[in-house]
Amino acid sequence: MKPIALDAMGGDHAPRVTVEGALLAHKQGIPVVLVGQTSVLKQELKNQGGDLPIAEAPEYITMQDQATDVRKKRRASINICMELVKQTEASATVAMGHTGATLASALFGLGRIQGVDRPTLLIELPSEKGRTYLTDGGANVDCKPEWLVQFAVMATAYAQAQGVQNPSVGLLSIGEEEEKGNELTLQTFPLLKATPGIRFYGNVEGSDIFKGSTDIVVTDGFTGNVVLKLSEGEARTIFKWVREALSSGSVITRLGALLVRPALQGLRAKMDPAEYGAMPLLGVEGSVFIGHGSADGRAVHSAIRKAKSVVEASLVERVRAGIARLTG
Repeated sequence: MKPIALDAMGGDHAPRVTVEGALLAHKQGIPVVLVGQTSVLKQELKNQGGDLPIAEAPEYITMQDQATDVRKKRRASINICMELVKQTEASATVAMGHTGATLASALFGLGRIQGVDRPTLLIELPSEKGRTYLTDGGANVDCKPEWLVQFAVMATAYAQAQGVQNPSVGLLSIGEEEEKGNELTLQTFPLLKATPGIRFYGNVEGSDIFKGSTDIVVTDGFTGNVVLKLSEGEARTIFKWVREALSSGSVITRLGALLVRPALQGLRAKMDPAEYGAMPLLGVEGSVFIGHGSADGRAVHSAIRKAKSVVEASLVERVRAGIARLTG
């Protein structure tokens, strides 16, 4: 397997956390190449007592830059990552920095798979049945019905690459009935229902995401990103309330807190965004994963592991085949 190209300069806490995550992956035998300013990365590797290959990139995209700045900064680290993937010198790109810039760089550097109108970000959310895959996670704020159908096809390919044999697809709406929803969902419903290769369940509501009523939930990027931020914020707030309740009570309450700590740690692992690592960008000619700018080393490590697993499952080829069936 070719190394995974990691944008080591992207994110709020780079390069410390990106190097940390890359070294954790390296210890598990996953090949990684750091992309960024060589002198900076060599110093960080020295600080952390590790050694990894480096691909020089004299520039990088900050969180304050505009997405279109990837055109001005031609030798930015995220562009070099895409170049390595396009030249088959790397198997995937992992970036924990600017989402818009990473999306723009992927479009400019790799291009769309033939037949794909818009790439989509797929997010993984915990559910009672394990995982729910939701798309779009924010790449396309305003969508057309035909795009949502393509999102469903690409998400189905991803779920199959993750081992889901016959994934079901739900359309996020304000009611389960076919006649409920806004103009987008009303137009999308019959298209999904008629799409071959899609096991369409019908409309699902917000609560169904965490019930696991369907393996995949399709929506526009505006709604999907709101769902993502809401779920992450709610998880953090709930755990904060639990900690406060267990630490501020009586001696018996605090003793009970010690007893339930292992169970709470297991629950936190299910809900912690760091466990999911990064979102795959589906629909471009290469494997691209985009994580949070605030990611820590654990999240970077998870993102690299996720990239390795889907590359080995031939994700891009699966997406390409699914779109070809849809458009052919």
